[in-house]
Amino acid sequence: MEDSAIVDLYWQRSDQAISETDRKYGRYCHTIAYNICADNEDAEECVNDTWFSAWNSMPDKRPSILSTFLGYITRNFAIDRFKLKNARKRGGGEMPLALDELEECISSPVDPAQEVEQKELESAVDAFVSGLSDTERRMFIARYWFLIPVAEISERMGCSQSKTKTTLYRTRNKLRTYLQEEGLC
Repeated sequence: MEDSAIVDLYWQRSDQAISETDRKYGRYCHTIAYNICADNEDAEECVNDTWFSAWNSMPDKRPSILSTFLGYITRNFAIDRFKLKNARKRGGGEMPLALDELEECISSPVDPAQEVEQKELESAVDAFVSGLSDTERRMFIARYWFLIPVAEISERMGCSQSKTKTTLYRTRNKLRTYLQEEGLC
């Protein structure tokens, strides 16, 4: 079923919207959540929360790209669940490792007083990522947005893990330099 038809089902408040969404995007959203939580039950909860959130937000919003809309919601639920579950200890999943890799480039979480700076940082990172080559961009987004393990990125991209690690390392260095030039680091 096409995305526009699925969105129409949400707008019509049809129960079929959830089953069609799950059929088309269930695995996609589960993968995003699992890469963050490293637990099937938690990932499944995040996916269910995503369907509920989509059901509640759809009459007000009409997403232009349904997969991105659902992926964003799933990712936020998974990060929240990860933080809650690992408040006292770190471990499991790709999230700690990926965030540690980016730690040198991007400062720690922002408090409310720094919200304007956060928006500037988001815009700068968006501009940086859009200026990358296709390969660098795909690797960067796979690793730091979807939190996909390096081995899986290498397999998908058809290159060695060494090349993937080197590309990600160099891209992080470029990001650090770019953010320093922009006065954001």
